[in-house]
Amino acid sequence: MERRKMKELPCEDRPYEKCAAQGPEALTDAELLAVMLRTGTRGENSLELAKRLLAECQPEGLLGLMHLSLPELMELRGIGRVKGIELLCVGELSRRIWKSVVRDNVPVFTDAARISSYYMEDMRHMEQEELHLMMLNTKNTLIRDSLIFRGTVNLSVASPREIFIEALRYHAVSVILIHNHPSGDPSPSREDQRMTAQMKEAGALLGIRLLDHIIIGNQAYFSFKERGIL
Repeated sequence: MERRKMKELPCEDRPYEKCAAQGPEALTDAELLAVMLRTGTRGENSLELAKRLLAECQPEGLLGLMHLSLPELMELRGIGRVKGIELLCVGELSRRIWKSVVRDNVPVFTDAARISSYYMEDMRHMEQEELHLMMLNTKNTLIRDSLIFRGTVNLSVASPREIFIEALRYHAVSVILIHNHPSGDPSPSREDQRMTAQMKEAGALLGIRLLDHIIIGNQAYFSFKERGIL
């Protein structure tokens, strides 16, 4: 099938012209993606390619596409290494913008819902488990976020010693643990509960309070503080 060139489309249907005339907010997801892709394939123009890619990434569409790895992107017909890297960078840029906005609106990190929003887009699609340590000062503002470990589903490898050495290094007064469940279900396991109790006791001995342990799932979270466990 011979593709229809973009210049053959009516002016109001061309993403670049539509953006210039009406602003980027007027563009559909497919039109925005077509602008990012810039070119199509031998059989598709960039808009047709964008529509097909979004259809193949249902039900999440654009969000699902942005969370694919480079090898996964390159498995999609029409996406080579360069386009794949460009899409990865766009996804990373959007995540950084989102985190910057959330962080600016959450100067004090005490609310579990807002903290989970800060991490949600980064962690809810991860196929491996990660444990992050938020280190806070006396005003509960964030000093530093450190990745403690990645790639295991067994939290027993996260020792209090490793975590609190990091907290002491940055003179944290209190800490919050964040980790994800790749299954998408944030319900705590027995190991999660055991580790939380262990960290609370260790922190009390060192004078560094464990404020919360938040588990990130798919558009859901579990807070030990909200549930009255901490």
